[in-house]
Amino acid sequence: MSAYAALSQAGYRAYTRDRTTLFFTFAFPLLFLVVFGLIFHGQEVEQSGKPYINYIAPGVLSWGVANAAVFGVGFTLMQWRRDDILRLIRMTPTRLPAVLASRYVLALGVGAVQAVLFVAVAVLPSFGLSLSGSWPLALPVLVLGITAFLAVGVLVGSYARTPEAVAAVANCLMIPMAFLSGSFFPLDAMPDWMQTLSRALPLRYLNDGISAALTGTDAAGDIAVACGVLAAFALVFCAAALRTFRWSDKS
Repeated sequence: MSAYAALSQAGYRAYTRDRTTLFFTFAFPLLFLVVFGLIFHGQEVEQSGKPYINYIAPGVLSWGVANAAVFGVGFTLMQWRRDDILRLIRMTPTRLPAVLASRYVLALGVGAVQAVLFVAVAVLPSFGLSLSGSWPLALPVLVLGITAFLAVGVLVGSYARTPEAVAAVANCLMIPMAFLSGSFFPLDAMPDWMQTLSRALPLRYLNDGISAALTGTDAAGDIAVACGVLAAFALVFCAAALRTFRWSDKS
């Protein structure tokens, strides 16, 4: 068995055996969907005339997927480095790409399950999300978004030395970004300066791409823009993550 396969299998087993992590990874974003979906059921955004669910469902889904990618790899790398697991891995023929690729494939799997579960709930009559014919195009947006935010998680996990530090840094990044990017509140209803600021945030484009795929009409152009910008963010973040990765707190 290759090092990549062994690490992937070990990561999958560790993840599925941690029931607390499983619950919050999948149930926490759904809680936001249920709360906001029931509060704004049947209402429309005044500025655009579109149902609130068209903003809430793609936005919360994007935030949930991004959050899982950042926290998942951030906590894992911090714990592996603290417990000297990374140092032991480095002493074997295993290289850094195999280590990160094993976490990447796990993040993609988690993101796919999150998306399917989330959309299955959102289309229930209680929430009323209507899917557009472009919904399969959400897949490349999700893949690029997970890639970008996984790299952010690697950056967080490379510098944080305690679980508290990982949680603090990741939350400081993800919670303000969620509000500024329109995950919990439609950007159409925000001030112009806020909409302009959101263009510097990767979550904005993940939101836009998922929203265009799930609920948009003539969505190919919007999805292409979202994919292009997310790919650029992913390249920058991945380059920074590879350059700053640390096998040990002493190096």
